[in-house]
Amino acid sequence: MGKQSADIIIIGGGAAGLMAAAGAAERFAADGSDAKVLVLEKMARPGRKIMITGKGRCNFTNVKPWNEFSAHIHPKPNFLKHSFYNLTSEAMLGFLESNGTETVVERGDRAFPASHLASDIVDALVRAAESAGAEIHCSKEVSEISRNEDNFRIICSDGSLYHCNKLIICTGGLSYPKTGSTGDGYMWARDFGHTVKTLFPSLTAIVPRGYKEDAPAGDMKGHISRNTILTETGESLCGNQLKNVNLSLYIDGNLAQEEFGDLDFTDGGIEGPIGFKVSRRCVNAIVNGSKAYVVIDLKPAVEIEDLTVRIGCLWNEISKDKRNANKLYKDRFRILLTKVLPMSLIPGFSKLNPGADHKTLAKALKNWKFEIAGFVGYERCVITAGGISLDEITAKTLESKLIPGLYFAGEVLDLDADTGGYNLQTAFSTGYLAGISAAK
Repeated sequence: MGKQSADIIIIGGGAAGLMAAAGAAERFAADGSDAKVLVLEKMARPGRKIMITGKGRCNFTNVKPWNEFSAHIHPKPNFLKHSFYNLTSEAMLGFLESNGTETVVERGDRAFPASHLASDIVDALVRAAESAGAEIHCSKEVSEISRNEDNFRIICSDGSLYHCNKLIICTGGLSYPKTGSTGDGYMWARDFGHTVKTLFPSLTAIVPRGYKEDAPAGDMKGHISRNTILTETGESLCGNQLKNVNLSLYIDGNLAQEEFGDLDFTDGGIEGPIGFKVSRRCVNAIVNGSKAYVVIDLKPAVEIEDLTVRIGCLWNEISKDKRNANKLYKDRFRILLTKVLPMSLIPGFSKLNPGADHKTLAKALKNWKFEIAGFVGYERCVITAGGISLDEITAKTLESKLIPGLYFAGEVLDLDADTGGYNLQTAFSTGYLAGISAAK
């Protein structure tokens, strides 16, 4: 295979890696340098995880200003500040437009490619990196990294050997391993003496108790495989999409988080925008041995007293209707349910609130409680929380404080975000800054 050398090698051709390549190559070109930038990507094509982002529509950033954007970053938003201001979300729109991809901003300040095709984002990133002079070598799975006094030595599983002065690790996390995210970067970081903070799935389905059949314990406490069969209760709820509801998360009996918006019952469990929002804290609690439950308020715009009066009026109308004179109580009560709930939700709601009657229905609608048994793991979570300790990375350059010439960017860092374009922007901004810094 022979030995190849480059000034900068980037391991991982995802969002952070491609932006690192573009940033580094642009910097060298601006300085009139013919220095070499090389990306090693283990998959046959770069950007595999980007391709499935937002169900293939790719919500690639959020154009909120930093003071609002930063509220969606965990666990240390200030670490990201320098990267963000170096490449803001607005600047990212301009970057893509200048590389041939039109963009649109939709509800919630979320930005998409105008085509709503994730492949357009990948094509623009590859175009930007290659046109600036970077090379992308695919099907290059790195198996070993070592360092001597002045450079890094990289061996790939096919036997090829590379050397570089600067190394940027952008290998992503553990989520969606079929896209190539298998946690290699954490292993190499540990080998170099870095601390890796506890890893756990985030932006994932949380699974109510009794929603799925009992299954063998997963690889971490609380992990329930997405493929585990739904129970009759799970089947009765799956497919329901709730609009404008309130979701409250309780950990060990204490209110930990409250969110308003849309929620989905899926084959995984509770998902949708607000399900994902509480999942980070919920999963972290379960992994650490705490108990969690959630409460859904199906009628958050109405106080319980007003809802009780309204239901009482509806019940009187149903009872006085001559067509219902000979009907059993349960049949009249079902008519009442059709007036306050979507038809598709009634079977699941009735199954989980067997004692509800017309007098207690208001309370049941505003306090629908689900104990959480576990969560869907890395096989279908959007992002990996935890990662390489930020205390050991220089925020202004993303260089390791322990190993000169070693940089980290993207999901491999202990930096994750809410759903809505924040995670990809974090990867773009950190990748770009790492590339520019390494090229200086």
